[in-house]
Amino acid sequence: MDLEQKIRWLQGPILVLGASGFVGANLFRQLLNYREDVFGTTSRFPAWRLAGLNNENIIAVDLLVDSNLDFLLEKIQPRTIFNCVAFGAYSFETESQLIYRTNFNLTAKLLERLERIFSCEISCYVHAGSSSEYGDNCSGPSEDDLPAPNSDYAVSKIACANLLYFYGKKKQLPCANLRLYSVYGPLEDSSRLIPTLIRNGIEGKYPNFVSPDISRDFIYVDDVNEAFIDTALNLKKADYGSSFNIGTSQKTTISDVAKVASEIFQINTEPVYNSMQNRDWDISSWYANTTKAQEHLQWKAKTSFQDGLLKTIEWYQKLSDKERYYQSSKKFGLDTKYSVTAIIACYKDNQAIPIMYKRLKETFEQLQIDYEIIFVNDCSPDNSEEVIQKISQIDKRVMGISHARNFGSQAAFKSGMEIATKNACVLLDGDLQDPPELIEKFVEKWREGYDVVYGCRKQRQATLFMQIAYKAFYRIFDYFSYLSIPHDAGDFSLMDKKVVQAILHFPERDLFLRGIRAFVGFKQIGINYVRPERMFGVTTNNLAKNIAWAKKGILSFSYTPLTMLSFLGTVLLLITLLLAILQILSRILFPDLVPKGITTVLLTILFFGSINLFSIGIVAEYIAKIFEEVKQRPHFIRRTIIKNGEIRDAYNGIKN
Repeated sequence: MDLEQKIRWLQGPILVLGASGFVGANLFRQLLNYREDVFGTTSRFPAWRLAGLNNENIIAVDLLVDSNLDFLLEKIQPRTIFNCVAFGAYSFETESQLIYRTNFNLTAKLLERLERIFSCEISCYVHAGSSSEYGDNCSGPSEDDLPAPNSDYAVSKIACANLLYFYGKKKQLPCANLRLYSVYGPLEDSSRLIPTLIRNGIEGKYPNFVSPDISRDFIYVDDVNEAFIDTALNLKKADYGSSFNIGTSQKTTISDVAKVASEIFQINTEPVYNSMQNRDWDISSWYANTTKAQEHLQWKAKTSFQDGLLKTIEWYQKLSDKERYYQSSKKFGLDTKYSVTAIIACYKDNQAIPIMYKRLKETFEQLQIDYEIIFVNDCSPDNSEEVIQKISQIDKRVMGISHARNFGSQAAFKSGMEIATKNACVLLDGDLQDPPELIEKFVEKWREGYDVVYGCRKQRQATLFMQIAYKAFYRIFDYFSYLSIPHDAGDFSLMDKKVVQAILHFPERDLFLRGIRAFVGFKQIGINYVRPERMFGVTTNNLAKNIAWAKKGILSFSYTPLTMLSFLGTVLLLITLLLAILQILSRILFPDLVPKGITTVLLTILFFGSINLFSIGIVAEYIAKIFEEVKQRPHFIRRTIIKNGEIRDAYNGIKN
């Protein structure tokens, strides 16, 4: 049969998991050329490799959320499944936990569901494995040779191969693992060797190669596509759970690559070799033994390296925007160095939460940085918990915390900071008065070397009285405080991980984060912005609460009230002594001028009595803070944790 006949013989519907990846996109496009019941998944949309395809065949879904996986299988009811999902194959993909969750945990959950629910309906499940399972023993091993992993990615792929063996041999699920060697062709990430070679070759030069003795088994992507299809058509029961090498059985060294390039592009210069090797090129000899695939699957690679390179060049030359394609490599991997956890304190913000999520997601995707979003529901009386649950059901980067009662925004921020996993935290109020789009400027300053970047409310949409009151507070606070406090700077800020860790070591119970943020120091800078009114509902702040905030700040970071009392007491004592002397002298020298009545006495008593009460009140405020601190009560109590669409009791597991 030719390729079209093979594709039409596949049992459908067909599901391609990871259709926005390099191998998945090529397979997905080839299948769609000949039939309509093919569906592909992508973790984000739009996906540049899927541009121009019918959106009805593309499903944007986060497969690491269990409920999404169940929904997908129920919706598609696939007969043939090609799993091309992978994370960790590139040197910049180093997050080990995500590697195992994506490669192994997802496969385990998928196979369990296929065996338990769809076992009678599945025609074949074909898994995209990796030759990196062999580590340093890649010189033509058979499929039965012992693996020698050299990375978390390789370990995860070995685990998948063993898992497939178990499901195939012991549970008789029609499945197979394809160990893919060095696949190249259209839609490959532009930072890889072949696309870089093509770009440089057209310009008449070589890229910087690694050692000329390093080799790979380069296999053209169309041959890999056919391997998936042949496996689905020809897998016999005796081969369920088996692994097959998918390569050309040809060892191609870097010097061979340079030779082919010089012939195609007519490059006259000598290749440039880089003595520094990277993780992607740390093996001295690499080629596949494909005997088993040829005998059991009737598959064999058909495309030579030179022909495959010519086909890839032809595809590249047809690109309408070549620069955009090469820019795609910069967007391919998220920046994990400048990763951010957004922590949102929510109280009566159920309407604002979806909008906050959407704006945060768009901002982080625009920045192309790794991120997570933590909504802290501070015992809101509305349905904020359910709103957060629905968002976490579709996005694994979103999680929520619900407190047992309302502990206040400062405790909410600390609750989120304790479980944040990224390299910086951004604190925002849930009422959308802190614009998420400003995070882009925060990150820009963070990359310049600042450890803390805070928002300065240059202007706020509020009544004239409140605007004056807020500005007066920050200036009085700064004047009274024993350290420099930025003016008009609220909690909205980005803090580097080391700053967050320093703040979490503060044992005090009555938190005032903007003051603590100033206390810890580090390199700080402010960004001006206009603070809008809250988008929904009525503000929960009022004059009494704002006065309480002012008291909290001043009492936490200033001894000035006590100093003023001490000074006032000293002055009043001196005045009292002076008045007493004057009274005695006037009684002796001018007896007729001495007041006759008690008005002076009453006023004096009231004056000093008021001073005493005021002084006692100030001292009592400080004593109350001491009392609160020595009790050592927790800052907050978590009731539930919301993750992957599940609401889990913070202490006893899944709630619902």
